Amino acid sequence: MKQYVITAHDFTDAEALQRRINMRPAHLEGVKILKSNNNYVVGGAILNDAEQMIGSVMIVQFETDEQMQKWMNNDPYVTGKVWDKIDVKPFRQAVI
Repeated sequence: MKQYVITAHDFTDAEALQRRINMRPAHLEGVKILKSNNNYVVGGAILNDAEQMIGSVMIVQFETDEQMQKWMNNDPYVTGKVWDKIDVKPFRQAVI
């Protein structure tokens, strides 16, 4: 499977954190599905100095770029306008 590292920074408007909080349960339900399908490797929130969530880092794996893009386009953090700047790079996990 192809692996990807996703670094996503949230919008910075006054309502951004509340949108994240509102969308978080749906996002995490989607992550559970990814995990059950062996598409989720690891992920979590990027925090600011006040330990508030301001973004995400995820490592996911899919058979094709198209499958990864379809998942990402439908993730609640994308459709709910939580993630603003999203960077996706190919990734290869070191197996030690």
